[in-house]
Amino acid sequence: MNDAPAAASVTYADVQAAAARLEGVAHRTPVATSTQFDRIAGCEAYFKCENLQRMGAFKFRGAYNALSLLDAGERSRGVVAFSSGNHAQAVALAGQLLSIRTTIVMPADAPAVKVAATRGYGAEVVLYDRAKGDDREQVAARISAERGSAVVPPFDHPAVIAGQGTAAKELLEDVGPLDDLFVCCGGAGLLSGCAIAAHHLSPGIKVIGVEPAAGDDAARSLRSRSLVKIDVPQTIADGARTQSLGAHTFPLVLRHVQDIVTVSDADLVEAMRFLWERMKLVVEPTGALATAAVMKGALDVKGRRVGIILSGGNVDLKAIATFFA
Repeated sequence: MNDAPAAASVTYADVQAAAARLEGVAHRTPVATSTQFDRIAGCEAYFKCENLQRMGAFKFRGAYNALSLLDAGERSRGVVAFSSGNHAQAVALAGQLLSIRTTIVMPADAPAVKVAATRGYGAEVVLYDRAKGDDREQVAARISAERGSAVVPPFDHPAVIAGQGTAAKELLEDVGPLDDLFVCCGGAGLLSGCAIAAHHLSPGIKVIGVEPAAGDDAARSLRSRSLVKIDVPQTIADGARTQSLGAHTFPLVLRHVQDIVTVSDADLVEAMRFLWERMKLVVEPTGALATAAVMKGALDVKGRRVGIILSGGNVDLKAIATFFA
């Protein structure tokens, strides 16, 4: 495939511009450390707490950046998005702040807490049944055609990618150069955006994506340098149930990401238990992907300075109780 145009679609200048738009709107989330975690992993770890971002996840960064770039005509016609949860809430909140009508296409089996929160931010929610093979992008396209609404996808959009990259920008500005940066990976909007920022601010850094073992399409795509599409993966990391990388994110991953590793659902539960019990950080399964990879020793990080993105903290407490039982 000819990936040059897409690979050049997002630059560090775009991340800087996104940071300016987000200033005073998005939270500059704190960086946490844990001496016990450092002993377990043998490294010096810095956790970027995007679980404490507005609406509970990094997704607010990309959604607000994308919506803020719409012109007056586009704003008047509203936007439509499709998401399993966090992008849904992010677009809904960004729309509320910018007075833009939002319609969100969500799977019927999305965590109830995420559906309720999306409606709470004022969005219209349209449910679809992915178990029956319904296609969320087709549903969103139909709504867009009927209403003239702009479609804001969850990861494969230059403005979304640039907005997500501001998380790594802030982390590196706060803690200085890092040897490694571990980032969760679904569709790789966060991963590719953070990789762009990381390589600009910390030359020589190794950027590692982490995805659930049941959904290893990104790892296979990186190894083969050919886009791999899989069935919807069955994993507790509901934010990473994507089937493939996108036209923008795939070439950016090829260019800027050094490795992608996988972790099991059991690894995620262990990482979540540590984050909740020892660091007092409420993190959802997808948000614990990067932590799990470092904890299990997916790569050797002994003696290294390591950044870990905690991507979100929107949890269904009933489901979490069964994980920890």
